[in-house]
Amino acid sequence: MEALINHIGKVIPLDKANVDTDQIIPKQFLKRIERTGFGQFLFYDWRFEANGEKNDYFVMNDPKFEGASILLARKNFGCGSSREHAPWALKDYGIKVVIAPSFADIFYNNCFKNGILPVVLKEAEVEELFEKASEKVLELEVDLESQEICDKNELKYHFEADEYRKQMLLKGLDDIGLTEMYTEEIYKYEQTRRVY
Repeated sequence: MEALINHIGKVIPLDKANVDTDQIIPKQFLKRIERTGFGQFLFYDWRFEANGEKNDYFVMNDPKFEGASILLARKNFGCGSSREHAPWALKDYGIKVVIAPSFADIFYNNCFKNGILPVVLKEAEVEELFEKASEKVLELEVDLESQEICDKNELKYHFEADEYRKQMLLKGLDDIGLTEMYTEEIYKYEQTRRVY
């Protein structure tokens, strides 16, 4: 997994609350067995019309947000089913950070496990970011080490981060990577078990 220490990126302002995982990645695209390839289906029912044409009114289809890697949303982002495909789709699309006033618990945990930083800010701070994003394309710097978000001007917010999850992201470790750090100790333990 790629480490996430300090990230600078354009913001996609997805002005919706209670965005569930069925909207993030619709069920008909869950047949893949890999973790990759889901980005093309991210928010599919919102990004595309029934005939497959792009929905020009959906924010992610605006050319000015091409290459954006920070998603700004409203409260309770990632609610609904517990499918891990939701963060897979976000990551595959290129999203590294999701900012919202609150997240569904399982989605929040799945983000960390898949190298995405979910940032909880106060509703007033999120509102201010939406206001700024409505004026021009907003670019933010997200510093996980200092737990701060800032823009090129005077805006600066502090966010909380669980120390264990923070260190996992800073070091680019998922659960498997963490286990692999103890390969030698595991091997030694397994050798002692063979005696019995």
